[in-house]
Amino acid sequence: MALGDLETKRLPAGAVLVIGAGLAGLYTALKLAPRQVFVLTSRRSKEGSASAWAQGGIAAALSADDSPDSHAHDTIAAGDGLVDPDIAYILASEGAARVHDLDALGVPFDRNDKGELYLSLEAAHSLPRVARVKGDTAGREIINVMVKRVQKSDHVTGLIGWRAESLLTDNNGAVAGALARNDEGTLLGIEADITIMATGGVGGLFAVTTNPRTARGDALGMAAVVGAKMRDMEFVQFHPTAIDIGRDPAPLATEALRGHGATLVNSDGVRFMPRYHAQGELAPRDDVARAIFAEIESGRTPYLDCREAVGSHFPEDFPTVFDSCMSAGIDPRIGLIPVAPAVHYHMGGLATDSFGQTNLDGLFALGECSATGVHGANRLASNSLLEAVVFGGRAADYILGNTFSEKRAGTIRVQPWLSMGADVSQTLRNAMTANCGVRRNAVKLNTLIELIDALIERVGRANPLIASRMIASAALAREESRGGHFRDDFPKTKHTAISSYLTYDMLD
Repeated sequence: MALGDLETKRLPAGAVLVIGAGLAGLYTALKLAPRQVFVLTSRRSKEGSASAWAQGGIAAALSADDSPDSHAHDTIAAGDGLVDPDIAYILASEGAARVHDLDALGVPFDRNDKGELYLSLEAAHSLPRVARVKGDTAGREIINVMVKRVQKSDHVTGLIGWRAESLLTDNNGAVAGALARNDEGTLLGIEADITIMATGGVGGLFAVTTNPRTARGDALGMAAVVGAKMRDMEFVQFHPTAIDIGRDPAPLATEALRGHGATLVNSDGVRFMPRYHAQGELAPRDDVARAIFAEIESGRTPYLDCREAVGSHFPEDFPTVFDSCMSAGIDPRIGLIPVAPAVHYHMGGLATDSFGQTNLDGLFALGECSATGVHGANRLASNSLLEAVVFGGRAADYILGNTFSEKRAGTIRVQPWLSMGADVSQTLRNAMTANCGVRRNAVKLNTLIELIDALIERVGRANPLIASRMIASAALAREESRGGHFRDDFPKTKHTAISSYLTYDMLD
């Protein structure tokens, strides 16, 4: 369909189109002042942003005992061989300043009796460095502040009630904005010289997730079909302790509970983590997730026991978890919390440099939909919010310091949005969880790829199907177990760690 066949909006020369209103998108929009910014978001964005659901907090070297070197070392160790050391050091060295910036913007971080930031210990960190907000509400409180700041900023305009579904390109392959659809189905072509993808992750592609169901890898699908390069798509992090009460999405029992001393026990009343890993409950997330999954497969229901570690302080220290439990008839002060692994974070995404630039002219990617190399095969706890502000700030600085060519869209691809009905979506989600979950093998992955190809033939190249196809293909190609990617048929880790890169035209 030519652009002339639908309504178009041309942004001013040099203006930035930000797709997504989570922390990465909003923080970058703020930092782009005085350049004009247009934030494309649905009306549900505040509730549907994964940033707002983050419980643990934001990690950074903030204490006198800590250092960027230590934080970078922990980040590299958690990433199981695939973290880019230079990128990890950028995250760690610039992190404290970004947290202090959030503090100055009005984020009400928890403080100790001396007025210093209160820092929690989380899994695979060598010492406490996670800044929290009102116990377990860091994400929600940070997003609330960002939304208020953006609303007061003269340089930011909200394009509210629109959801991006494909990217516009010019005749040279550069990205020239996006095609968006509103709730009534009206299409709008938005031409922009600079486009930033900040759309979040892929949890909604799986049947059991702690993410918003709308997190379906849209950025990956949109960018893949116009030639964007993807990195480490196979690495999906399963949070070990989703609260298993039959809800979709599953509520989260934050990592900080185990940092406070909560233990994992099975239905026999036995603490089982020491049997699986020397670090016990504070082992890297992928190890804890596989241990919990093994207990489930063995018929021993896993529980999180917070009675001694948190006890009567639960309502004020972890109000979000407490409310989720109580709503299901579980009082975590005196009872056990049933838990199960759930898709929580995608380490892979659009391959970018340290300023968020992709391989396509005019296209940047930030936050969970990007892959800078900072997370490797397994994200370190509470590095995600930090990644959003560190690399969002770097992208803003880069854009402000450079000029960009004018982009004029050529033709567009209309997304088969409406054909991705509830039946197709649920079929995909069930298949992804069954065949590309905590434990994978070639038989399962080939079965999944055949199903996805059949769904694409049936409904067209819908973004969730393209994103799922690339995750499954990357998982099949990586014949080893590393970080969040575990293969039953290749349980060992190869001596050489190599990141995977994939483009849509490489698929069979």
